[in-house]
Amino acid sequence: MPDLLTEPPAIDPVYEAHVYCNIPTIAERSMEGHAPHYFKLVSVQVLIRHGDRYPLYAIPKTKRPDIDCMLVPSRKPSHPQLEAFIKHMSKGSAAQMDGSLSSLPRYPSHSLCEMGELTQTGVVQHLRNGQQLREIYINKHKLLPSDWTAKQLYLETTGKSRTLQSALALLYTFLPDFDWKKINMRLQWSTIFCSGSCDCPMRNHYLEEEQRRQYSLRVKNNDLEKIYVDMAKIVGIPTRQLRASNPIDSLLCYFCHNVTFPCTKTGCIGMEHFKVIKRHQLEDERERQEKKLYFLYALLATHPFLNQTVDRLQRVAEGKKEEVFVLYSAHDVTLSPVLSALGITEARFPRFAARLVFELWQDGKRPKEHFIRILYNGADVTFQTSFCKDHYKHSSKPMCPLEKFVNFVKRDMFLIFNSTSYYDACRRRAL
Repeated sequence: MPDLLTEPPAIDPVYEAHVYCNIPTIAERSMEGHAPHYFKLVSVQVLIRHGDRYPLYAIPKTKRPDIDCMLVPSRKPSHPQLEAFIKHMSKGSAAQMDGSLSSLPRYPSHSLCEMGELTQTGVVQHLRNGQQLREIYINKHKLLPSDWTAKQLYLETTGKSRTLQSALALLYTFLPDFDWKKINMRLQWSTIFCSGSCDCPMRNHYLEEEQRRQYSLRVKNNDLEKIYVDMAKIVGIPTRQLRASNPIDSLLCYFCHNVTFPCTKTGCIGMEHFKVIKRHQLEDERERQEKKLYFLYALLATHPFLNQTVDRLQRVAEGKKEEVFVLYSAHDVTLSPVLSALGITEARFPRFAARLVFELWQDGKRPKEHFIRILYNGADVTFQTSFCKDHYKHSSKPMCPLEKFVNFVKRDMFLIFNSTSYYDACRRRAL
């Protein structure tokens, strides 16, 4: 099903957690690659969140979840190409990898996962993503020829093994048995992909304001405080220390992998604790939409990334045949502000292996005209964007003119700051 948040009568935290886990079961319906028959697909840019991972934090004084990060094709969840993927990854020394990427493992291989390590589930999620995108973009739309070159790809990842490995898993099923000599993986040191345009004081200001909002909502939630006190008693540590260990990160791992929540001699952390914390997370998401501080942060945080995206789409529209398939492998803190900045307010928080796709189409009847579609986890969200909402009402085509996206990124993103440039907006308060 398309992954959009409609207004439910009541939040079901368990259902929401299942959606977040994104356990590979049946293939979801995908709207990627849909266009009138006379349109030609000329470029695709994909931004992914890494797949399922081991927790980044441990709950103090509890046994870590016992999860195996070795890849075992006979263990579920699996994928028909998992075994071939493992073999291919072992031959990857010919690839060009920026900086520290060359020293990272190309697939997970610890019998007890390390903190933050990609799991087999995470690898399978992206093998599935790549397979789905191949069927649409390569088999159906012939985006890349069989003799594609390194210049037709642009690949970029943060410096974490889980993002590199997720990119390689998706790439393997998208371009099976690819030639390693054609792979040039670039390193992005910033999780918001701001490259050389990261100096933005007002972005930091709005992030601090947003963090104050989060804190204020949390201290008002008596149910949440009671749950933290109870959990802290169970594990025998001060409440403040338990809160600092971000227990929802660990608990989601137990939940997603169907592992029993941890126990001590004093008692067990249970589903009632998990539900209250998850419910608060969902309430926080809703208030975040209403208060708009995160939105202001998101506009400034994502402008460098969206500006790069637009520049690349414009080059392809002008006839350049380079970088027609782009893959950015990133984190929830990368995708979330991009969704917010685009105005896609109905989108859920990025689950594991979430994907955001920008498609560029050429009108076969008017070859100078180009249009974009934007898809989130297979659902078409083009007309949820702030810059194309109104176009939908008087357009016969199920897509958005490229110039609307260009104008949004180059000009309209700054209007709320009473500015005309990124540099100026980064130094001026919003109205």
